[in-house]
Amino acid sequence: MTMPAITGHGVFTPELSISNDELIAAFNAYADRWNAENADAIAAGKAKAMTHSNADFIFSASGIESRYVLDKDGVLDPARMFPHLDARPDEAPGHMAEMAVDACTKALDMAGRAGDEIDLVICAASNHERAYPAVAIEIQQLLGAGGFAFDMNVACSSATFGIQAAADMIRAGSVKRALVVCPEICSAHLEWRDRDCHFIFGDVCTAVVVEAASEAKGDHWLIHSTRCATQFSNNIRNNDGFLRRTHDQMEDRRDMQFMQNGRKVFKEVLPMVSAHILDHLDATGWQADNLKRLWLHQANKTMNDFIGKKVLGRVPEEGEQPNILQDYANTSSAGSIIAFSKHSGDMPKGAKGVICSFGAGYSVGSVLVERA
Repeated sequence: MTMPAITGHGVFTPELSISNDELIAAFNAYADRWNAENADAIAAGKAKAMTHSNADFIFSASGIESRYVLDKDGVLDPARMFPHLDARPDEAPGHMAEMAVDACTKALDMAGRAGDEIDLVICAASNHERAYPAVAIEIQQLLGAGGFAFDMNVACSSATFGIQAAADMIRAGSVKRALVVCPEICSAHLEWRDRDCHFIFGDVCTAVVVEAASEAKGDHWLIHSTRCATQFSNNIRNNDGFLRRTHDQMEDRRDMQFMQNGRKVFKEVLPMVSAHILDHLDATGWQADNLKRLWLHQANKTMNDFIGKKVLGRVPEEGEQPNILQDYANTSSAGSIIAFSKHSGDMPKGAKGVICSFGAGYSVGSVLVERA
């Protein structure tokens, strides 16, 4: 059977970033503005005053220090508190496609491939900027790729689910070479006015080239095994969508942005992910002691520390479980691929690792790889 491999990877990082201090200043200004506008309701006990946030709270709760965004001014405007992205004409590349071309070009260059050598594009992301046509098909056209393309949404697990789909098709011989691209504009579906979550997300795009290992032109990563799992939960949810206007509730509803019950997510997701990875290792005949690196979904440092300790049976050593949260924040499906892209080049041939992502669904996906 054909052995699939990751032969190239790339990351598009926006030019703009927001530090915790900048974010706090904007949020607290918004809170003061809201409290002033609702002073009578607050005094009458009909509304609860908004409390300030602070950088220490953000870092201790998440490990995040800053995040990259496509637009900074809109997010930091206390009168707006969400990004401003231009509405582009139909004949112009969309925002997601534009990000994707940058990341895909870097991945193709690493793999030594051109766009017309790709016959599958999967745009795997937690939100897509339109219902149709598929963003993946737009990316396919901009790259000059052939074959076919489709969008995939499994929230924060989209990258690993996309890699499994691409690897399976390569094993089956239905495609020769694929791009799995994750353009995440998380700033657009984050509620920046909510103290409990306003610091979580950032924008980015990642891409990986997946093809038969026998076709690789240079160093690559063998994909020994992939595994995905889902279990329904409402604890991470976003109710926005194309049916929104049919509900006759067009106002700015809170549930039309990112929402989560953080305590339940911690309690329920951590054992699910840890067991998933350990079961996957066992089924493949791999030992945790043989793993040199864990590239985990970048949602929260405490979560990753727990999973790393559970999988390895000890506290991970420096570099074994790299985090990029401090610079990128949570970038949904792209997080584990950023960690892989930035912290895999130093590993020797024969080194083994796990790429794992998890999130809303609940969903979890893992990819067992070996440097070749």
